[in-house]
Parts: sequence; C-alpha cells; structure tokens
Amino acid sequence: DALAHNDLPLIAVLGIFVIAWQLMIVAMMLPSSLPLIRLFRVAAANQPRPGRATLGLLVGYTAVWTAFGVVAFLGDLGFHQLVHGWTWLETRPQVIAGSVLMLAGVFQFSSLKERCLRECRHPGPFLLQHYRRGVEAAFRLGRAHGVFCLGCCWALMLVGFAAGVANLWWMVALTALMVFEKTGRGGERGVVPIGAGLIILGGLTLVSPAW
Repeated sequence: DALAHNDLPLIAVLGIFVIAWQLMIVAMMLPSSLPLIRLFRVAAANQPRPGRATLGLLVGYTAVWTAFGVVAFLGDLGFHQLVHGWTWLETRPQVIAGSVLMLAGVFQFSSLKERCLRECRHPGPFLLQHYRRGVEAAFRLGRAHGVFCLGCCWALMLVGFAAGVANLWWMVALTALMVFEKTGRGGERGVVPIGAGLIILGGLTLVSPAW
C-alpha cells in the first residue's frame, strides 16, 4: 500500500521493491533450495573457480524469482487502481483475499504442481541431468531450478501479496509451507491437506469477512 500510494516515479517505486524483494528471496525461497545448492558446491569443487560457479547458480535462480516479483508487483499496482475505481470491490476486500487463497488451494491439486515438486524434491537426479562445468552453465542450471521452484510456489507467493508482503506472520507461515513441501519428510503427503486447508480458509474468508 505504501508503495502503491505515493508521489514517487514508477521507476523509483519499482527500484525500492526490487531491493526489498531480494531480501524476500533470500529469506523465503533459498531455504527450500539448500539441498541442491549443497550438492552443487560438492560437484563444483573440482572445477576452476567453484565460487564463481556457485554464484552463477544463485544468480540464475534469483533472476527467475526477481522477474516473477516485478511482474506480480506491477500487476498488484494495476489491481490497486482497479479496486479504487470499483466501489463494490473496494468495500469487499475479503473477495480478493478469499479468491487468492482458494486459487492457491486448487493449484495444490494440479499436475503442474506435482511435476515441479517432483523436480525440486530430488535435487540429485536434477543435478546429474543438468550439471555442466563453467559459470554460464551454472547460471543456466540455477535458472532451470528457479523455473521449477516458481512452478511449485507462485500461487503461495500470490497469497503473500494478498496478505501483504510486510506481514511477518504470513510470510513465516508461507515459508514454512514451501520448505516443508519441498524438503520435509512427508512433504508429498502434505500437499493435499495444505490445499484443502487453503480452500477452506478461502471459503471462510469469503463467507465471513472477519476471517
């Protein structure tokens, strides 16, 4: 809200967001990718400049999530303008929150979610398939992993936008869900309950604005 309603030029608003978004990526997304990063560091130890290769991996991964953040933020700014020009929707914020929660819940049951989670949960086979020596190859590997990670988590991140990315408790809860799904024991079994829970919470939010 603070960035959407001020007199700064759009480029300045976008710059502030991108800086803050990098911190969000480090805090929320990198923890769920640590297994792959650790395996890559071991695999890259014998190649020239392994530190640069690891940095290339991280830059490729971060680039995907940065692009998503920019698109989502610009969409959010446009959505703010839509809401403020539509009195019915402006007076019913629960419609937005409930709809996004239900969208995230429904996506939990999709084949795309399952495919992307499968790639993220098994970093060893993914690394064997995509690993090549060199910084540029590491960047491509990080980018490929970032695409699968985005495929897993984009809907949950939209929940973050709807709840407010400055809301620490929502961010902690969403981070825990994403890390559990991708790296936790029983993560596969958690997908369905998480989806059902999001759908129920979304329905309650639509029915009872107090939620």
